[in-house]
Amino acid sequence: MAFSLPIYRKPDFDALELKNAPDARWAYAPKDGVAPEGFHSTSMYPEYFKLEGVWRLATESRMDASVVWREDGRLDVVENRNLKQGDRVILGRTEKGTDGIYLHTKGFENSEESHDDQFVFRQGRSRETSYARDYDHLMELLRYEKEHGNILWVMGPAFAFDYDARRAMQKLIENGYAHGLLAGNALATHDLEGALLHTALGQDIYTQKSHPNGHYNHLDVINKVRASGSIPQFINDCKIDNGIMYSAVKNHVPFVLTGSIRDDGPLPEVIGDAYQGQSEMRKLVKKCTTIICLATMLHTIAAGNMTPSFRALPDGTIRPVYLYSVDADEFVVNKLLDRGSLAATTIVTNVQDFITILARGLGVL
Repeated sequence: MAFSLPIYRKPDFDALELKNAPDARWAYAPKDGVAPEGFHSTSMYPEYFKLEGVWRLATESRMDASVVWREDGRLDVVENRNLKQGDRVILGRTEKGTDGIYLHTKGFENSEESHDDQFVFRQGRSRETSYARDYDHLMELLRYEKEHGNILWVMGPAFAFDYDARRAMQKLIENGYAHGLLAGNALATHDLEGALLHTALGQDIYTQKSHPNGHYNHLDVINKVRASGSIPQFINDCKIDNGIMYSAVKNHVPFVLTGSIRDDGPLPEVIGDAYQGQSEMRKLVKKCTTIICLATMLHTIAAGNMTPSFRALPDGTIRPVYLYSVDADEFVVNKLLDRGSLAATTIVTNVQDFITILARGLGVL
């Protein structure tokens, strides 16, 4: 059966409580980077604001940001640190219409899937959960998104330590199943080490045998990339022909690498400023319709916080954004849910196994 997107149902603005709701209040930002008292903070759900008697959707939303009403009528969702003095910022802390603000949580809800039973087994997501249907659904989704959407991968370094996982991700990228990549210095470093030396942190990526003096390998690779000046130039200089970064560069898939205080090097493309890195990440997040976060808690939480549950398409259609979090540790996937990203599908498994199962199911391996 072909994949189809769920239909979005707008709020009933003819309902009395919304029809008679007041306009949303606003106030000027008092200075750069400061919101006025009582500012409204956004969620990942569609949010409507009544202004000049008309309910308007704030598109390109994210969690924990303010809403700025522009002079041309646009509603921009802006991180508080990016507010400018004089921005007209929406005020209000209620979300059911009384402040001219309506949070719509049930736009994609399918009433046929609900049931009356109050007690059911196995509602949590753990190592004991059956994920067969999740894999099938994700494969259906990715086939659809390859042609009609935008697939963003958020990756930890675990992939770079395994020969099959690197190959599976390379094939997914080469076959059009990636439109963007978010990662840190480690993923790119160890992937390029694997491409050049067939090791990651000095261990063979297939046999896991440690090479003599192998602890120098990743440092040597970082040094070579820095000497080349960029990852694409290093790939050209050293005739690299395999791996995740190789396939991203070869297939013109944009990537954002954000650094941490523990990084070696780092590679030239790694963004050391956390807030600049967040802004660059959000540029790719704003385009995505499916985001898959794999074995990286901090990048997953960061990406999850800036990913809305919906996307407003150019033709005015509202569609869901699908968010997956995959990790071998239940704590990591539950951490995303704890921070409010309720639209996430979580899978507790080894990410190397996950990516190879996915690639084989999609027929690229």
